[in-house]
Amino acid sequence: MRRDITRIFLKPLWRLALCCWLLSACLQAQALPFEDSMAQRTLACTACHGPQGRSGPDGYYPRLAGKPAGYLYNQLVNLQQGRRNYPLMQSLLAPLDDAYLRALADYFAALEIPYPPPAPPSADKAVLARGLQLVRRGDLDLQIPACVQCHGTALTGTQPSVPGLLGLPRDYLNAQLGSWQNGQRQAQTPDCMADIAKRLSDADVHALSTWLSSQTVPLVSRATAQKPPLPPGAKEIRCGSAPW
Repeated sequence: MRRDITRIFLKPLWRLALCCWLLSACLQAQALPFEDSMAQRTLACTACHGPQGRSGPDGYYPRLAGKPAGYLYNQLVNLQQGRRNYPLMQSLLAPLDDAYLRALADYFAALEIPYPPPAPPSADKAVLARGLQLVRRGDLDLQIPACVQCHGTALTGTQPSVPGLLGLPRDYLNAQLGSWQNGQRQAQTPDCMADIAKRLSDADVHALSTWLSSQTVPLVSRATAQKPPLPPGAKEIRCGSAPW
């Protein structure tokens, strides 16, 4: 009998508490007006790519903040048109027009967000030495150009369309080089990165990604205004996505 009386007494209190909570939630929602800004619109992007496009926590969603606008725009177009194969992104980008893609690229390119420190390398010295060689000098015998030839001496990229290679997780670098090798990632012809990636052995992919992911991003992390002079003996590279 006492239990029934307690139940009858508490039931209205629970209802009152629920009503108060709902009223409070409504008032809070009304106190936060919707702001129609690019920061608000890009929440669909940063849900995977991290707050302000810092990169996702799992190593597979790359950083967007501070990348050259031309590079970001090219990737949005490549995804939209199927040259990069990722159905989720293709669905998100399908209804967007060219002007909106450029606005997205410009927004993320303008963000200046500090980079986290790199993970300490776990590979042996021979692997790191091979990675350094490929990055700085390439391999003439295998017709592999040095990364710095296009991505800049500091590896922070070159304007308007070549991205930096530092500040990226090793898993992401491995995945992208593998995607170029098997055709899952493509670019405008001539597709220079696909040609270069297909000349890399699995060991060289490992060496490159290990060395790059272990390097600290310079304080000045913006892409340089132009690519560096052609190294002695190096050949000019023609890239459809980066017409200099």
